Amino acid sequence: MTKIRLGHSPDSDDAFMFWGLASGYVKTDYEFEHILRDIQTLNDWAMEGKLESSAVSVHAFAHIADKYALLRHGGSWGENYGPMIVALSNLTDEDLKATTIAVPGVLTSAFLQLNLWWTEKFGDRSSLNYEVVPFDQIIPAIQAGTFKAGLIIHEGQLTYEREGLVEIANMGKWWNAKTGLPLPLGVNVVRKDLGPDAVNEVSRCMRESIQGGLDNREKALDYALQFARGLDTETSDEFVGMYVNERTVDMKDEGVEAIRLLLSMGAEIGLVPAVEIAVVD
Repeated sequence: MTKIRLGHSPDSDDAFMFWGLASGYVKTDYEFEHILRDIQTLNDWAMEGKLESSAVSVHAFAHIADKYALLRHGGSWGENYGPMIVALSNLTDEDLKATTIAVPGVLTSAFLQLNLWWTEKFGDRSSLNYEVVPFDQIIPAIQAGTFKAGLIIHEGQLTYEREGLVEIANMGKWWNAKTGLPLPLGVNVVRKDLGPDAVNEVSRCMRESIQGGLDNREKALDYALQFARGLDTETSDEFVGMYVNERTVDMKDEGVEAIRLLLSMGAEIGLVPAVEIAVVD
């Protein structure tokens, strides 16, 4: 039996996607071991080629495209929404330039998008001051006054207002206005050295797992609530709906175009290397 170590985040949207595999709904002769880690850890591991298949940030994918192929399914996308800069009160541009922004990791897609947005707004990224903070500690750190502003991802995009924060900038809205494309956030990848048979079987299983979750929403959501970090069912369902949908089943050519554009823009500002992307059909 072929064993595939499958890395994904302990988040409700990822759990929803992989319910089909974890529950046995998807039939396969392969053994899948689910490795749950935060996205920064998965990004770091992917740099080493540690897991056979993994969720990674699109930003990180630019650094591992030599080892991993891109799957068309399993991606997270912002449809006119995405990572956000938030603060306790409105900040002027000069205030923002003088502020150290809490960010969830330098290999996150949110960080790449922040740098692109900052470069467009201020001319270059040299004035961007930041400090890495675990994503689930950013909002508490702003509330405590440790940071004036932070770049939030995951459920914080739905809860920041009830936490007393205001939106300063939204990377998804900026990207949509600029390109008209969905904003690439996370993707699933598979190691090329497994060979075509294994790559195709991993691809099939993951695609069927995602579709199975959408077709059995109540069961998959019930499983995903274990990883909802205290969110109520309604908010969890809204969050899952934002990041697990038909584009998650297949990003289509528009999604591939968006990824290539985002990474080419990142290469232009020197944040990522220029890469050739292999896509598993």
